[in-house]
Amino acid sequence: MITAIQEVTGRIAPPDEKATLRAVLRLNSLTKPPGSLGRLEALAVRLAGISKVEQPCYSKRTVVVMAADHGVCCEGVSAFPQEVTMQMAYNFLSGGAAVNVLARQGGAEVQFVDIGINGDITHPELIDRKVRRGTDNMAAGPAMSRDDALRAILVGVQVAQEAVKNGTELFITGEMGIGNTTASAAVLCALEGIPPETAAGRGTGIDDERLRHKISVIERALKVNAPNPADPIDVLSKVGGLEIAGLAGLILGAAALRIPVILDGFISGAAALVAKALAPESTAYMIASHVSGEQGHKLMLDRLGLEALLDLGLRLGEGTGGALCLHFIEAVCRIMREMATFESAGVSGSESV
Repeated sequence: MITAIQEVTGRIAPPDEKATLRAVLRLNSLTKPPGSLGRLEALAVRLAGISKVEQPCYSKRTVVVMAADHGVCCEGVSAFPQEVTMQMAYNFLSGGAAVNVLARQGGAEVQFVDIGINGDITHPELIDRKVRRGTDNMAAGPAMSRDDALRAILVGVQVAQEAVKNGTELFITGEMGIGNTTASAAVLCALEGIPPETAAGRGTGIDDERLRHKISVIERALKVNAPNPADPIDVLSKVGGLEIAGLAGLILGAAALRIPVILDGFISGAAALVAKALAPESTAYMIASHVSGEQGHKLMLDRLGLEALLDLGLRLGEGTGGALCLHFIEAVCRIMREMATFESAGVSGSESV
């Protein structure tokens, strides 16, 4: 399995320099002062390098929601019981979750993937890729086996490949899983040497007492498992989650196919850190949508070298922040394709003023 992952990471190429240069030249030829569209221009240049065309168009956008349960929930780290993961799964599949609403507004499809829910779901829209029925309690031992972590990564790769075969041109990462902010914080701690009190946030809205308990659970998990920061698979297997592994695979699979990935929040950030550890060049294909209300997310983005487009205090997850940023993506693409140049509009350029 590790060989299959290495084959994917080996296909990840740097952004196309010629397309990047053409995008810069086009932006500077449009009827506006150079740089006046701020970070939208930087986004346009990045997208050109990723997609190898200076005027990209992403007609088919796909939100991939990876869902899984976490054994650490038995430690009382969340305001909601584990059963909510399965209950919410049907809400996603029926189109009633927040990300469904925002995806419809942004012209995106939502794919819901059961990669590790602790129960059986039957629905015609479900993508069933269950690796196992949730993780074990990481505070008492490894969350899963190394093979399970590898299999979950490959699920993400395969989901990306299948979606691209069916026309997907842009991905948004989403997730569902009660307890996953605990696992994501532990991944941040293990990979980046961040202390638990800095990495852990309130997740589903826990109070101060439960937050202190959550921090102590993460400390215990790190002590019991001693994950190796130089081995991202070891980190995933010991303190991670199946949906985190799946999203890491999705990012790697998309990058290998030159498809941009809009990252959502904290859980997506943990997956992106794993993807970066496996293939540093994959960060060139990541676009940070927003800064989560989870306090560790800003640290994740700093370590990824990414700057978020939005800061709205979101902490819902699901892919909601990523879906909101589809409007920026569409705006950039329309500017590059539809805005007049100085020459075509008969307007004097800045060098003439």
